[in-house]
Amino acid sequence: MKLNKYFCYPVPKAFGVVSVSQKSMMSFRAIPIFRGIISRHLYLIVLLFLSFLSCKNQSKETTITEVARLPYFNSADFTPEWETPVHKIPEFSFTNQKGEVVNNNTYKGKIYIADFFFTSCPGICPKLTKNMASLQEAYKNDNTIKLLSHTVMPWKDSIPVLKEYAKRNGVNDEKWNLVTGNKDALYNIARKGYFADEDFIKTQDDSNFIHTENFVLVDKNGYIRGVYNGTLEVDVLRLKRHIDILKKEI
Repeated sequence: MKLNKYFCYPVPKAFGVVSVSQKSMMSFRAIPIFRGIISRHLYLIVLLFLSFLSCKNQSKETTITEVARLPYFNSADFTPEWETPVHKIPEFSFTNQKGEVVNNNTYKGKIYIADFFFTSCPGICPKLTKNMASLQEAYKNDNTIKLLSHTVMPWKDSIPVLKEYAKRNGVNDEKWNLVTGNKDALYNIARKGYFADEDFIKTQDDSNFIHTENFVLVDKNGYIRGVYNGTLEVDVLRLKRHIDILKKEI
């Protein structure tokens, strides 16, 4: 077949022609099947676009509902409850990096974040400490927010050891307490106060060593309002958003 200036292409005889120019092909009316293909494609594109808009709107609505108010956590399974709170952080008394007594009165009327660590931990603790330090920086000018880190190895983490660890990690003594004390008291408040020991929840074995990545958010009245994975940046960001909500709530 001789090609003309429009660069003719062969077309199946089923269409009723032997060849058609590129110029003629641009007119979809000349080939009805093309219209059907294009129509179906356009329909699918429009359908996908509308589905995307619908999901986007639903996502926005879910987000708004999710962050409107924080629940209370009254048990170790962390089931969110929205009515009158029951569980409160029990009475405690420990000693911080400066050798000062730290107890419930230290945090009275404050929103605070609690965690559990030990100074020689090579695993998750450096990440926990780094993220607690980021919280310290974020709320350095906010006197309503404080931090509380409990050692789970009090037989090694003495006051001088905690003091050195605090210095090495830029701890602001007025904002962030690293505390040591009686092992039984520390482990008891971790398990029964903050519900921080997941292994104990499963086994009820008091002899187990506590090692948890949880950050626990406590409100001004001593109630647990959130739990977060302190090693994950996305959870730390969620914690910050929840702190802002809590500040407006109470």
